[in-house]
Amino acid sequence: MAKLNVNGVVRDFEAEGDTPLLWVLREQLGLTGTKYGCGIAACGACTVHIDGIPTRSCSRPLSTIGPNEKITTIEGLSPDGSHPVQKAWVALDVPQCGYCQSGQIMAAAALLKSNPRPTDADIDTAMSNICRCGTYNRIRAAIHAVARGDLKSAQLAIQHADGSTT
Repeated sequence: MAKLNVNGVVRDFEAEGDTPLLWVLREQLGLTGTKYGCGIAACGACTVHIDGIPTRSCSRPLSTIGPNEKITTIEGLSPDGSHPVQKAWVALDVPQCGYCQSGQIMAAAALLKSNPRPTDADIDTAMSNICRCGTYNRIRAAIHAVARGDLKSAQLAIQHADGSTT
């Protein structure tokens, strides 16, 4: 029996050391918000935080995770959806299909924690996750809105750009 500290709770599991963290999170711990996308750490759908660092869990073997490392999944970021990044994603209607969005949110939360006022270049560098729906402009707008603490203005700008009146 092995242990991982996930979302502030030490959890027991059984798996080989070469098992990717993603599979323990999803299959054994039931934390299905972290998604499988590519299996080679390219797309970012599986992004979680390990000690605050965004990490692609699909390629992180369990044997490389120390007993004192703290793993945070989308479920642990804010169980009630009150994290500022989650609020911005909702307010600005960022997702289309939504599949990649938990990884996007985790990457954005880590970016804003390390750099509370990112530039477009900072966002481009940090947000290497792939969104097949192409919501990159909305992702950038949401990150800037959180940085400014101004969801309402960002909402209005998006509505104006989209030509919507809601």
